[in-house]
Amino acid sequence: MIEVDNTIVSLDVVEKKFFCDIGQCKGYCCVHGASGAPLEDREAELLRQIYPVIRAFLREEGIRAIDSQGTSVIDIDGEVVTPLIDGEECAYVVFEKGIARCGIERAYEHGATKFNKPLSCHLYPVRIKKYQNFEAVNYDKWHICDPARTLGEKMDVTVFDFTRAALLRRYGEDYCTKLEIARKQFIIPEEDIP
Repeated sequence: MIEVDNTIVSLDVVEKKFFCDIGQCKGYCCVHGASGAPLEDREAELLRQIYPVIRAFLREEGIRAIDSQGTSVIDIDGEVVTPLIDGEECAYVVFEKGIARCGIERAYEHGATKFNKPLSCHLYPVRIKKYQNFEAVNYDKWHICDPARTLGEKMDVTVFDFTRAALLRRYGEDYCTKLEIARKQFIIPEEDIP
């Protein structure tokens, strides 16, 4: 573990390789899971406000789910998350050429909103767990991301490298610089391992 500011970062975040291979997984993480994407309280409020704008970028099934459940819901664990369509995919999912994509991000790409997508989606495969005095920054290893691990190895991209923009969004430049310095202190180059 690496301690940076008020976080404890799993070594897997800085050691393991990962680069999303959307052509292989087809965005499966947005389609299956126990509940919707975790939302910060401010994100839930923002989704409520921008829903009239992003609605035009969503599928009819997603619009019906959001209209009946709301722009966010409380899941079985008591967390604020995105609603699901019939207990399956996120209500904000759209499909393009058989690949699940975020309708919120689609609206962002078209300049309709300044909010690109929930932070938890941007951070994935990193998950942040909040505790009273610190936050745990962990790598969520899911079998559907096997192609991402293979591609990450091939491209030599770590989970930290892959999620750097999202970590920057969450914690800021100073934090990412500190984590980079700590990573260099903790990682032993393979050629130096006996």
